[in-house]
Amino acid sequence: MIPIQDLFNRIIWDKDFGRGSFEIGYYDRIAGKIFRVPFSMIELIPGDHFSFYLYDPDGETCSIPFHRVRQVFKDGQLIWHRGD
Repeated sequence: MIPIQDLFNRIIWDKDFGRGSFEIGYYDRIAGKIFRVPFSMIELIPGDHFSFYLYDPDGETCSIPFHRVRQVFKDGQLIWHRGD
């Protein structure tokens, strides 16, 4: 399994691989469950190897640590998951 930061960079920079609809599933510790959000709702910050920003539909921004990402989907198919 490749590190999640490497997969995110591949989605962004590899034009062939990056075609399609991507979603990430991250664990929300307050809700106690995994939420799936479109990749387009996140922003990677150059030089930040710990977290990324998530922009929700209400315009709120929160920082999500990379270790909370549990799943990545491409066109509805699971392509990456973090083991238990």
